[in-house]
Amino acid sequence: MYLMKDIVRDGDPVLRKRAAKVTFPLSEEDQEFAKRAMEYLEVSQDPELCKKYKLRAGVGLAAPQVGISKQMAAVLVPSLNEDDDQPSFKDVIINPVIVSESVQYGALTEGEGCLSVDKDVPGYVPRHDRITLRYQDVKGETHQLRLKNYPAIVCQHEIDHLHGVLFYDHINNDDPFKAPDDTIMIS
Repeated sequence: MYLMKDIVRDGDPVLRKRAAKVTFPLSEEDQEFAKRAMEYLEVSQDPELCKKYKLRAGVGLAAPQVGISKQMAAVLVPSLNEDDDQPSFKDVIINPVIVSESVQYGALTEGEGCLSVDKDVPGYVPRHDRITLRYQDVKGETHQLRLKNYPAIVCQHEIDHLHGVLFYDHINNDDPFKAPDDTIMIS
């Protein structure tokens, strides 16, 4: 499992690089990233273990965030339904591509954060509310699915990492809490 000391912080050039495509079968290094990144997310979402290992809770961890400039990210979005303990989305997305996106935007009411950004950057981060995502999993199998609201926002945040973009790049500098008209606010 990765620890906070393994996570690259804002200012490191790897976070602003365009990551390289991943080839299959996965190298041992790539398999190790997939395993350790998902472990981080699982442990960080357990309040007791999170405290024990001094982690910051996360729903996504991209390879560039641990210094690996490759198109891979672990995503673990917990269930949005109290009666269901199955995650809303859980996979390691490799070579992800957004095939289509809604015209309508969505934004988190509390803004976004990032394991690589230690400071709080207030403001709305407008993203497409619905996306169709195509990616490969660790076995090299291709998946295509539609995501909306929070899972769509999380995947767009992680894909941004693979293109050298950080969440605060999307915040309106002149008016941080201004979002495009008709933006769906997600709490």
